[in-house]
Amino acid sequence: MKVIIPARFGSTRLLGKPLLDICGKPMIAHVWQRAVQATSPDHTYVATDDTRIYDVVSAFGGQAIMTSKDCASGTDRLVEVVDALDLGPDEIIVNVQGDEPLIPSALIQQVGQALSHTNAGIATAAAPMQGQEDIHNPNVVKVVLRRDGKASYFSRAAIPFRRTETSEKQPDPNTYLRHIGIYAYRTKTIRAFTAFPPAPTEKLEALEQLRALYNGIDIHVEVLGAAPPHGVDTPNDLETVRKIILAEKIMSEQDGA
Repeated sequence: MKVIIPARFGSTRLLGKPLLDICGKPMIAHVWQRAVQATSPDHTYVATDDTRIYDVVSAFGGQAIMTSKDCASGTDRLVEVVDALDLGPDEIIVNVQGDEPLIPSALIQQVGQALSHTNAGIATAAAPMQGQEDIHNPNVVKVVLRRDGKASYFSRAAIPFRRTETSEKQPDPNTYLRHIGIYAYRTKTIRAFTAFPPAPTEKLEALEQLRALYNGIDIHVEVLGAAPPHGVDTPNDLETVRKIILAEKIMSEQDGA
């Protein structure tokens, strides 16, 4: 299993996001460290289109691979790394986003190992909703599962939709699964995936994983007990993450004293 971390400089909301400081280290260094704890330094790569990110990763001892600035998505960037490393068709790679400095190493391992025990081409994760407000929030992606634990559909809408009223005033959030944006792929699957044109459902929902379902690629879903910490999308997210990592650092120093 290898971990690839796509990281681009040109975020619309937080320019240079992977290089933003979190407690004395760039964000990408925190992501790298958690990925390395799940695999090893020689199985973890940062895929970037910017020399500033490449230089920072190289400076802290990470492995960075330059990719094209023309990549339409992080998935396309992954394929460039797969090709650059000349990986075999059945190798498993885990895609960890470069703005997830709190991602648990155990989750990276869990999703990668899950793919090795299933015939699906992709593995991902989901967790029960945390509250009523998430059910109708289009920024919170929902997933419905088949009996065998594979994904039936992903949507920004409230699925499953409750057609008739019940004695409950509001639907139980535990009925709904929130998709967690981490993926493991077999290399032959990701090459096939990026060769397909965008699916009609993908265009409507703006969800790339629907392309896989549209083309008959099974997605295994690991259901977690609770959702992992959120990534960094906004300045408020960044401040929240800084506080969490600072608290972890202080606790670690106290335990070692």
